[in-house]
Amino acid sequence: MKTIVTISTYNEKENIKALIKAIFILKIPDLEIVVIDDNSPDGTWKIVKDLKKKNKKLHLILRKTNRGRGYAGKEGFKYALKINADYIIEMDADFSHDPKYILLLLKEIENADVIIGSRLVKGGRDIGRSFLRRVITKLANLYIRLILGLKVKDCNSGYRCFRNKVIKAINPDKIKAKGPDIVQEVLFKVSLKGFKIKEIPIAFINRVKGKSKLSIKQLVYSYFMVLKLKLFDIFNGI
Repeated sequence: MKTIVTISTYNEKENIKALIKAIFILKIPDLEIVVIDDNSPDGTWKIVKDLKKKNKKLHLILRKTNRGRGYAGKEGFKYALKINADYIIEMDADFSHDPKYILLLLKEIENADVIIGSRLVKGGRDIGRSFLRRVITKLANLYIRLILGLKVKDCNSGYRCFRNKVIKAINPDKIKAKGPDIVQEVLFKVSLKGFKIKEIPIAFINRVKGKSKLSIKQLVYSYFMVLKLKLFDIFNGI
């Protein structure tokens, strides 16, 4: 069974090499990695380009137009379908998502359609972030669940594993999100399609190296888009 790990990057030169090594060291059969980089000024893509010369299971998509988390995520999904991957894992590049959980994601996907690495189920943890940030995370998830009618507790988690049929069903070309709100849009569409979603506990670790790309402005915009997503579904259908 072929597995592809998709990683969207922008200025992650301090993390990307170590992350790629940590994933491949798991020695999961038939696993490949695709890094979708938005032409990072710090040269993240150059590091990946050099590494892929020695590893045929590492791939790079360098994007110079329509940059943003949403566009990059779509590219990752489309690439996964192009190579006919059975399982598609998406994760962040800053080590907030520990690669060790990939093994658990692949184990649990055998009995579900989508597996979410969750901070908010029993056993899940949020490490290195302030009390205020943790409160905001919980309130944001409550808002998303109420608006979109989701039963998932951690609606903001970008550490997920999908079966091939799930990504085909939601059709990456129809994803509208340009930014971080792609996480909620994909989750909403998956839920509407009736796929089985399961959350597993993970420890979410606040980044140690590099700077977060998520600004307050982007955060507010993402939550506005959640409401827009629901209204679009009501009046037009998704």
